[in-house]
Amino acid sequence: MRTLFHGSRIEVIYPEIRVQKFHKDFFWGFYCTTMEEQAARWSIRFGGKGVVNVYSFDDGAELTVKRFPEMSDEWLDFIAACRSGVPHSYDVVEGPMVDDTIFNYVQSFLDGEISRAAFWELARFKHPTHQISFHTAKALAALRFERSYVVDGKAK
Repeated sequence: MRTLFHGSRIEVIYPEIRVQKFHKDFFWGFYCTTMEEQAARWSIRFGGKGVVNVYSFDDGAELTVKRFPEMSDEWLDFIAACRSGVPHSYDVVEGPMVDDTIFNYVQSFLDGEISRAAFWELARFKHPTHQISFHTAKALAALRFERSYVVDGKAK
């Protein structure tokens, strides 16, 4: 079992996969992290109070999982495809998160404004974060809500 965190404006007892206007790093899914402080920052990104939801994840469940231990060409290509609307067949995808700065570089790469080599030169000084995304009902069933707590906007 692993402990995962999800930052939100609300308590999320029953996670859902929501189809939204824009595709995310690993396509549509329910996103968590192993980094509690990251979830706290994410929960207050619109200002005010936020909620950190805590889950246990049965990582021994029989799920198809794609893991990216670090930023790599394969990771970049996967994110480029997902953000362009290309779905995948994994239950769970885990790896570095594209922060706002890296997102701008990814977008420039997708738009053909910078080369792959230029992307890596720009991204090499950035410290990636962590995300784990759940893409199927089977994957969500491996998550168990444990508790939540309010973040007051002064997360560390």
